Amino acid sequence: MPTFTASHRNARISARKVRLVADLVRGQYADEALDTLKFQPQRGARMLEKVIRSAVANALDPDQTEGAPHRIEDLVLTDVRVDGGAMFRRMRPRARGSAHIIKKRSSHISVKVTPIDEI
Repeated sequence: MPTFTASHRNARISARKVRLVADLVRGQYADEALDTLKFQPQRGARMLEKVIRSAVANALDPDQTEGAPHRIEDLVLTDVRVDGGAMFRRMRPRARGSAHIIKKRSSHISVKVTPIDEI
């Protein structure tokens, strides 16, 4: 069963923020998912949209497919995963000489698309 993947590693956005829009498109057809994300105002929607476009481009590439290239209407998002990545830790001065840690979070966004006839 051919699945085509794309990922964005160390995206400078919290995984929690991207998961909100990832839950909207999980299991949808690729073209419907792109239409849904186009009208979402979140910054994470732009990042997820780029990763889905990359996975679709991998599926449409004739060098990566055994037979004829697939159509975008036949591709389904089978796996949309947003995992936490590395954190930048910064110190913020607080009262009486103490410090507070600020965590600047990142995430790993990965998408798998599969042709509908292979599911």
